[in-house]
Amino acid sequence: MYSIRIIGPGRAGTSLAAALSARGWRFAGFLGRDDDVAAAARGVDVLVIATPDDAIAEVAAAVRPEPGTAVVHLSGSLGLDALAPHVRRAAVHPLVPLPNGEVGAARLGSGVTFAVAGAPVAREIVACLGGRMVEVADEDRAAYHAAACIAANHVVALLGQVERVAASVGLDLESFLPLTRAAVDDVAALGAGPALTGPARRGDWATLSRHLDALPEAERAGYQAGAALATQLAAAAAATATTTATTATTATTAVAAV
Repeated sequence: MYSIRIIGPGRAGTSLAAALSARGWRFAGFLGRDDDVAAAARGVDVLVIATPDDAIAEVAAAVRPEPGTAVVHLSGSLGLDALAPHVRRAAVHPLVPLPNGEVGAARLGSGVTFAVAGAPVAREIVACLGGRMVEVADEDRAAYHAAACIAANHVVALLGQVERVAASVGLDLESFLPLTRAAVDDVAALGAGPALTGPARRGDWATLSRHLDALPEAERAGYQAGAALATQLAAAAAATATTTATTATTATTAVAAV
């Protein structure tokens, strides 16, 4: 098994350390914000930089390269150039929230998807954790990470809005979570377009207008953004359905003519 050191004892770093240690990797410890990282790559097979994205390039540049050590970052948005001047570079980004080390370690080993790039050690880390790998090129990483943020961070922020609006009529968030879970299940089973329900799907503009009138001013921009996305999805779903129906009619007519 490999030996590993991690710069950055935050949620991602502690999650990865626990997950890999449980699978036999030799953990050589953490280095934090106030530590000298110049020799961090010495004496280990893998050095992971688990700092915030804005600090990765600076930290990587401060570490003296070691020919036998692979340097890995956990950023979803950055390419391998952030790890210059190291020759053996890799990126491993887990598509799962890591709220703390204990929960994060369990999730990292639960078969989740990882975006990988660079040196083979990235794939070996994911294989050891039993994860699913997807390759994301450097030029695509910002868009990939935007999708990841929408899938997790934006959903949490929307549920924060649900919590606030529900509280204004004396209800709690828990009353609405089964609705959210069912909607996510429908997307998984059917796809986003077919799973969409509600006034934007029906073109019920009067209802959308009543919603806006009922909301506090501070909540309207968020609601309008969500309604615009739902309307865009509804239009795309309708166009797809029309194309499918036209194709089916044409095929039926052709068969009948034969």
